[in-house]
Amino acid sequence: MTTQTTSPSPLSTHTPQPSHTAPPTTRDDAARLSAAIDFVRHQETTTLLALLLPGLDGLELRALVDRCRFAHAGLLVFPPDLPALRTELAAHGLDADAAPQPSVVVRERLASRHRRDAAVLDVGILRPAVSGPEGEQRAVEVFVLAVPPGSDLAEIAAHERDRDHEAHLAFEVERPDPLVLRGLWSMLVRHGAVADGGGYNPHEDGTVFYFTAPADSKAGYRRLELYARGDHRQVLAAHLEDHQARQPAETLLRLLTGAWTTQALAACAQLRLCESMDTDTGIEVAALAREVDAHPGNLATLLRYLAMLGVVAAESDGFRLTALGRLLRTDAPGSMRPLALMYGGPFYQSFALLTEAVRTGLTGFEHLFGENHFDYFVRHPELAARFDQSMAASARMFDPLPLHPVIAAADAAPEPRTVVDVAGGTGELLRRLLAARPNLRGILLERPHVVESARGSFAASGLDERCTFQAGDFADVPAGGDVYVLSRVLHDWEDERCEEILRHCSGAMHADADLLIIERLLPTDGSPSLATAWDLHMMCNVGGRERRADHYARLLAAAGLRLVDASPLPLGASVLHARKADAPAHLPSARDEATSTGHNA
Repeated sequence: MTTQTTSPSPLSTHTPQPSHTAPPTTRDDAARLSAAIDFVRHQETTTLLALLLPGLDGLELRALVDRCRFAHAGLLVFPPDLPALRTELAAHGLDADAAPQPSVVVRERLASRHRRDAAVLDVGILRPAVSGPEGEQRAVEVFVLAVPPGSDLAEIAAHERDRDHEAHLAFEVERPDPLVLRGLWSMLVRHGAVADGGGYNPHEDGTVFYFTAPADSKAGYRRLELYARGDHRQVLAAHLEDHQARQPAETLLRLLTGAWTTQALAACAQLRLCESMDTDTGIEVAALAREVDAHPGNLATLLRYLAMLGVVAAESDGFRLTALGRLLRTDAPGSMRPLALMYGGPFYQSFALLTEAVRTGLTGFEHLFGENHFDYFVRHPELAARFDQSMAASARMFDPLPLHPVIAAADAAPEPRTVVDVAGGTGELLRRLLAARPNLRGILLERPHVVESARGSFAASGLDERCTFQAGDFADVPAGGDVYVLSRVLHDWEDERCEEILRHCSGAMHADADLLIIERLLPTDGSPSLATAWDLHMMCNVGGRERRADHYARLLAAAGLRLVDASPLPLGASVLHARKADAPAHLPSARDEATSTGHNA
């Protein structure tokens, strides 16, 4: 990714002239935002493109102007909270009442640049409308990462304000298709623009192509964006390959050292470093070494690496825990410590046999331990408990589920409705649904030892009276439920077993019941995806697989069910809604709900 540190702030430019006004003396968000709004109000597409790409001849400039228009100027700001930003925008006469949409692309760029977990960077997008010089509709694209006082994100904010990595000029492609996009891409590159990342944002169904502006650009912005409505990931793939090809050795080295990161995080969890550290004040290495019984010199080496990952921060008084690092504490809400121990423990060991798994068709886990992980964990209760805890560690993917139309409709029914969580682990998802929807009752079907663990969790939440616990297997799916849930279950199994599981669910479902399946979906175009990574993990360590949506549709059809729709969830997951093949489609789909409310499900 291109780093830009020497050019003046692009937001200091107010008129499209080769000579620019000086950058503002303050780097605060208010000055940067004001400059961006002023810029958008005064620019004209033809002049701006000529300044961005000075080498264009008249015909090329006309071709660009005919196919795209200046749409917005973008910047990243760090208010203490969203109301503070809305107040600032209102002071400029801009309406920012809309809810921010998630920013997939900028979140991932920030995570990569600052070595942070993308899941803790809650970057949203606001696009308050701004009129151009002829009254044309434009916007200021404001990426928002809230940084409350005392937040460990303050370092990121200071770095980004100083360098303005995300500041850009955007041109929206009108009537985009692959041929037009490839032609525009070629023209930009031919005149010195350099591919600088991009991505597809499923929340708004738009594809972004970022470029570094040519060295002789006179527009005052170092980056430009082509935005195309719709999913154009096939064209995007070539764009990203071009970006990556410019730094192959460094890219490959980073890939090769991925195992070091896994083991560093696992060691951090095993040593319980995070439990002995504080987020407000630092601790010296010697004192921390005494706390966790570690060698001071080697611990210092580990801490420096963890600081590079953003798990800890190096301060004048020692090392301090960050928000990312807090997720490795046992007592943290949504603790991911069990995942670190699983991925750095038995699954890490079996991943070393990936080659054997590919050659033989058996899992690496079976090669190493002599049996599948389910049977092995049953004989090792401490690993079984850790595995169940690790499944709950990704609980944030469940946050939008109480808003799903099927769940909302069940809760709004005049009589209490029942949600059956099939193989639901310790019931993390079911607890969230019952807590959010008071008219729902639950049934948790699980193995006997897991059921006993779940009882305690439900009792502690005060939800045990609204839930029935049933020990059993897939053949024991209880009848009479209104909503059935299979959360991260089907990816454990090959197709034949999946069809059997789905038939058990279908046989238990009444005519109007709904089935929600939560899985990571493989992309249809080969674009980068967490599902692709998990597919490799499932193959090597579990014996299952991830699938595309159309693959799940075929499995459902074989069980007498039909896929109604699929909608995205956090952490790369999706929820698939299915009903009996002959059931009426009287409930709104997630896509219909998104359309009717103006929000993404």
